[in-house]
Amino acid sequence: MITKNQIKLINSLAQKKYRKQHGLFIVQGEKNVVELFASNFEIHQVFATESFLDKYQAHLTTTHFVAATSEELAKAGTFSSNNTAIALVKTRQLALPDNNLNELVLALDGVSDPGNLGTLIRLADWYGIKQIVASEDCADVYNPKVISATMGSFCRINVVNTDLVAYLSQQTVPIYGAFLEGENIHQAALSQQGVILLGSESHGIRGSVSNLVSHKITIPSFGLAESLNVAMAGAIILDNFKRL
Repeated sequence: MITKNQIKLINSLAQKKYRKQHGLFIVQGEKNVVELFASNFEIHQVFATESFLDKYQAHLTTTHFVAATSEELAKAGTFSSNNTAIALVKTRQLALPDNNLNELVLALDGVSDPGNLGTLIRLADWYGIKQIVASEDCADVYNPKVISATMGSFCRINVVNTDLVAYLSQQTVPIYGAFLEGENIHQAALSQQGVILLGSESHGIRGSVSNLVSHKITIPSFGLAESLNVAMAGAIILDNFKRL
């Protein structure tokens, strides 16, 4: 049974200030919680139905868990229904990727929509991108909507919020930025070492950051749409970089 104080704590973690205060975030649903078992995140507590506890008993031997009903889980979490589990997980402080990059890093400028950030994390996982560097005004990676949208990929991708101008200004590798007026990505010479920079759909890559882009690229349009959703654009761009 989940106590009133536990429900209050879980509810509070939907807000960034309480996630920061407690050093915890919530992970909901079977797939996302199960992904935690093979990750290096530290699980603080698990609230789960009896069927979930029976199914994953071998993974919970060192974890404090509480049996709960589906109704209790739905009341505590942000899902309208949850018949599996909620985990309270400790947040972590990650270092920025090394300045001497020998890989591709995804950088995000002002991507404030949690669903878009979550989808981009999932895309990074699909295409083997291990590091995401995000501006300080991007959505919080520990937002429940972000975690949900990643479908477990948050366990494998390092996301660090930082001063993007300061970070990019230290790079000696190519910085590829997505612009409407850039070079056709289908024809561009693309390196496997560097930074791929995406901006928000509403503002694009902002001035102070765009000044640091060494290679402007674009996805050619064949219709009348004014723009692409940033996560959709990210998928197309990452796919082109991975066409070896």
